[in-house]
Amino acid sequence: MDLDELVAREEIRDLCVRYAHAADRGHFGELADLFADDGVFDMGTQAPVVGRPAIVAALGGVGADLRAGTAVPTIRHHVSSISIVVDGPDAARAWSYYLAVTEHGPDHWGRYADRLVRERGVWRFAHRRVRTDGAAPGSWAEGRLGGLRETD
Repeated sequence: MDLDELVAREEIRDLCVRYAHAADRGHFGELADLFADDGVFDMGTQAPVVGRPAIVAALGGVGADLRAGTAVPTIRHHVSSISIVVDGPDAARAWSYYLAVTEHGPDHWGRYADRLVRERGVWRFAHRRVRTDGAAPGSWAEGRLGGLRETD
């Protein structure tokens, strides 16, 4: 592994962390900026959306849903086991797990599968696929997802 690959891996790890922080704060414009110009966001609960404006629009109701479905409208995503394959100077793939916690404790969990590109010197998501593997009984996500469990 050379220095360029090490730098790419660290920048990609940082991208994944910035995504979680933006999502947790409800800063969906900031989250959308982490995607490539024509980036695809596949949440699994609706058709994939393409482009930053569509990503912001698709996430528009999440904050309201969280406020309506929890006494304390706070969520924290914990991302772990990030596996990265650098395919070249401007392309990579990554896989990771997440656990989302609300005021009641573990709420829902799943995984990310990412294709990444370097645009204008910055790593961005070309395609982020989110899959929810489970949700705690009575959790905010269970109510929002209607008991959805994804296996692909």
